[in-house]
Amino acid sequence: MAGPSDARARGARIERLAADWLTDRGLVLEAANQHAKGGELDLVMRDGGTLVFVEVRHRADSRHGHPLETVTAAKRRRLIRAARFYLQRNGLSCACRFDVLAVTGTPPHLEFQWVPGAFEAF
Repeated sequence: MAGPSDARARGARIERLAADWLTDRGLVLEAANQHAKGGELDLVMRDGGTLVFVEVRHRADSRHGHPLETVTAAKRRRLIRAARFYLQRNGLSCACRFDVLAVTGTPPHLEFQWVPGAFEAF
């Protein structure tokens, strides 16, 4: 049976592959796994002049739902709070957006579904 450290390692690998996939599409990686008050930011990237907070969600298959379905209202609130803290901690004031990258499958057979501007901070 896989333990928590196995799940963390698997998640870190998926996030690295996700960052590479987004980089191939023109985004630039700024930071990964940024812990902030109340949450964690998987990937912080730049898309031109816009800072992009990317939530990476992975499922080996869709039996228990699609990864996009796991970004709940509570999760969005935690991400927004973490992003605000990240901006404040780094003294940044710039255009931002929240993207979700749904990843299904197992390496090396992964499918990516990218949703730019998946939600907004109010």
